[in-house]
Amino acid sequence: MNKMQQLFCCVPDVKLISFDACRTLNFGNTHYLKAEQMNNHIQHIMDADGVLFPQYWQVNSLIYGLKKRIFPSAASYHIGHDKVEMTRCFTAVAPANVPWTIIDANTPYAAEQAWDAMPLPFVAKIPKSSMGEGVFLIENRQDWRKYLEKTPVIYVQEYLPIDRDLRIIWAGDCIVGGYWRLQAEQGFYNNLARGGSAETGILPPEACELVTRLATELGINHGGFDIAMVDRHPYVFEFNRIFGNQGVPGIQQKVDQAITEYLLREWGFSEPENPDSPESAPVSPFPGTQTPFAV
Repeated sequence: MNKMQQLFCCVPDVKLISFDACRTLNFGNTHYLKAEQMNNHIQHIMDADGVLFPQYWQVNSLIYGLKKRIFPSAASYHIGHDKVEMTRCFTAVAPANVPWTIIDANTPYAAEQAWDAMPLPFVAKIPKSSMGEGVFLIENRQDWRKYLEKTPVIYVQEYLPIDRDLRIIWAGDCIVGGYWRLQAEQGFYNNLARGGSAETGILPPEACELVTRLATELGINHGGFDIAMVDRHPYVFEFNRIFGNQGVPGIQQKVDQAITEYLLREWGFSEPENPDSPESAPVSPFPGTQTPFAV
């Protein structure tokens, strides 16, 4: 039994439901349900102390219908669901750390206004996209027309003169690690999914301070923040509620540890004084059930 499993299992009354088996594989006293089977197990969910990693469509039902606490937080889901809401929140909290952005309806008038306002080149994005998909470098009118054909909303930002950015990982209430993402050979994209490469190194304190401020003030407790550094000034692009960890070997164990300790503290679970005593032996969160409810 690893340390994460011990932390929850030494609190035998804790019962947790997970809707993401892979991300909670190392958690103790946690039972897995398939998201599509949620309504068949309402009572099990009601009896649980909390719910881990539900899908986005489940969040309102769990919070408002079943009155369950969830991890990641509601803010992590709602703010992280699309770039428009994310950018508006970032601008409210840290306006000096957001690239100049124009958000508007995709109408001919608004498109012309945005084109006239933004110096070339500039960046255009489709609000609900990730992993570098839906991000375009606009260098001419043809690029602009192609983008307008694809997006429901105009979302454009100034182009920053960088050849790398940072992915900083926030879990619970702290930074657990991060890495630099170097630009792909074809240029522009830093995302690993689009050909960028990862490089470990010192995380600039200015970037870490910005991530801490944004996550704390907005109530985000699980996210990979993408930060650009321009002359030691940090700019935030976005955060991803569900993020890959391929950039740093062993980072997932640190994420699991941070989440476990955060939940024990924030959800009011307490560890016994002697976790190795027989009274504290690990128990199944649902007696008699040794397999997932839905397979």
